[in-house]
Amino acid sequence: MDTIDRRLLAILRTDGRASISKLAELLKISRGTVQNRIDRLTAEGIIVGFTVRIAAEDPHAVRAVMLIEITGQKTVSAIKMLRGIPEIRALHTTNGAWDLIAEIQTENLAEFDRVLRHIRAMDGVSKSETSLLLTTI
Repeated sequence: MDTIDRRLLAILRTDGRASISKLAELLKISRGTVQNRIDRLTAEGIIVGFTVRIAAEDPHAVRAVMLIEITGQKTVSAIKMLRGIPEIRALHTTNGAWDLIAEIQTENLAEFDRVLRHIRAMDGVSKSETSLLLTTI
């Protein structure tokens, strides 16, 4: 990746719906070059998809960070299962005692409890620790 690729990714993080023409204008390169770079970054797995970010979050939502330990060689299958849970807003690999960190958001405590029980019952999940997020400062 070069400077233009990094700038392109930064713009797409801010506005994933930016048109090829707009991206070309901002980067001062041709539309064809922008399209080729997006295609290459996608083929290389650097861009893995496009999503929607919602501006206003529900102030009553239950948010948490869950630290997850995976048993043995189950990491790949566990990640695949966890990525299929819509309440998991982000999933991170990490170092240290924990293998994964999941950012969870639900509408209420009953849903939160359901998600926690589901994750803890998954094949390969050996241990977890969850912390509720109270106030973002």
